Amino acid sequence: MTAPKSGIVLIDKKEGFTSQAAVFKVKRTLNSRSAGHTGTLDPLATGLLVVCYGRATRVTEYLGASEKRYRAVLKTGIETDTGDITGNTVRTSDMHVTGADIEAVLDRFRGEIKQVPPLYSAIWVNGRRLYEIARNGEGETVDIPERDIVIHSLELVSEDEEAGEFTLDVCCSKGTYIRSLCRDIGAAAGCFGTMSALRRTAAGCYSVENAHTPDEITEMVAAGDFSFIMPIDSVFSDLPAALTDPRGEKYVRDGAPIPPEHIFTAPQGRCRLYNGESFIAVGEIIDGQFITEKNFHEVE
Repeated sequence: MTAPKSGIVLIDKKEGFTSQAAVFKVKRTLNSRSAGHTGTLDPLATGLLVVCYGRATRVTEYLGASEKRYRAVLKTGIETDTGDITGNTVRTSDMHVTGADIEAVLDRFRGEIKQVPPLYSAIWVNGRRLYEIARNGEGETVDIPERDIVIHSLELVSEDEEAGEFTLDVCCSKGTYIRSLCRDIGAAAGCFGTMSALRRTAAGCYSVENAHTPDEITEMVAAGDFSFIMPIDSVFSDLPAALTDPRGEKYVRDGAPIPPEHIFTAPQGRCRLYNGESFIAVGEIIDGQFITEKNFHEVE
């Protein structure tokens, strides 16, 4: 049994392992020339990293824009330049913080809010990455623009008041920095804060419960087991399906709309398109025609 030419691999990333190292691991293990992830995890973070390879790289824009869920540990009494526990301490507080203190400020961070990203991030400002500016010692001179983000849910799930650590469950939009969220919650509670641990538990329709470590994936491939590879169309599982025939697939390959006579079991509106069991494209049926949004057929 050989690996599918394209697919989605759910990695359970360990601490210290970079996102790019996980992508390289998938490329090498599955002998694929192209692969990419749908949202970076810092080396400190663990959990779900979605890696797409082959034609599945075409879905990264959809997954990258999806909401994410995290378990984060907020450590109070300290603020660092990186926003996490690996950074240099810039502020401290000896204030005793309770779970009630944290609960009291969480509602300020739910819903649509503005957030200033951490200085050590990959955001472009004035043609340079912020982390490059920070490493050159120019951090105090740069004005970091606020971003509009959405915190869909934010809950305190456990607390260790003696250690000053509070575990948060966060569901958020694309572009959210959990490091900044921890920093801002600490500031709002009057005690400063930094992120001491982070685990991504879900991204879009995918959960870390279905993910595998890189070592597990290597063992499965060696045994000829490719069951860990998710099909491309799993990204669009919430859309209805439409069927076409080989002629209809040719229209898609040629970049042309499929006329009504080659569309079967056709729902109105946005849908995923198949020729037999082969996933071809995502698009929209308008006045009986299928208009391609993006195609995913294998290129010979």
